[in-house]
Amino acid sequence: MKLRIGLLGFGRTGSVVAQEIVKDQDLSLEWVCKKNSAEDFAFASHKLGFDKNFAPIVEEKSMGSNFLKDNPVDIIIDFSSSSACYLYNVFAHAGIKIVSAISNYNNDQLSALKSLSHKTAILYSPNITLGINWLIIASKLLQQIIPNADIEVIEEHFRDKKDISGTAMKLAHHLNLEPEKHVNSIRVGGIIGKHEVVFGLPNQTLRLTHESVNRAAFGTGAIFASKWIQSKEHGFYMMENVIQERFISKILELKLT
Repeated sequence: MKLRIGLLGFGRTGSVVAQEIVKDQDLSLEWVCKKNSAEDFAFASHKLGFDKNFAPIVEEKSMGSNFLKDNPVDIIIDFSSSSACYLYNVFAHAGIKIVSAISNYNNDQLSALKSLSHKTAILYSPNITLGINWLIIASKLLQQIIPNADIEVIEEHFRDKKDISGTAMKLAHHLNLEPEKHVNSIRVGGIIGKHEVVFGLPNQTLRLTHESVNRAAFGTGAIFASKWIQSKEHGFYMMENVIQERFISKILELKLT
């Protein structure tokens, strides 16, 4: 039986994520929710280039217990905005699990997420790509191996991105670095997102790099997270939990062989 997905957000990234969900044979895109649906498309399938009518586009104001009863889903994937988190209470009460890829929650919103995780399973990741989360784990491990190295974080994004990358800030946090001193930002052209951790030693330099070359990487990560969380009990999870669990299992397999 396919895993039924409800998607919040259908902008530049959300529409690519929707395309990835539709491609996956284990998933079914049931509907897409937008803040408002004042557009020519009644179905997300039409905007994605399909002739068939599936995945209707609904407005946030229509999202309630009655709608969810008539249009049930197993997992919510959120690529909308932080303001949509007020809907999470409805989802949690309905027992729907949530995968949130929102990068700019404030402290109150993040606290609300953690509180709702007592009612359902919530996975939160400001950057849900698999590669960046492997980068976090690998960087932490390498820091333990070579603790005396100088470490700098470099983040590159498209010209119009104003804020410092939340992912770079997260990397700095995991590596116990002060972001103001050790996070370096570059804004040029149309770079989707590139993060690099540089380990400097007296006679050599080691660089760990992750670059998103297509927004489909966010869809791949969200799908991976959704399949992982479907079997989890109530609780608050991070993408690092997913990667760490996979990492440890593979290390154990290597030891056995």
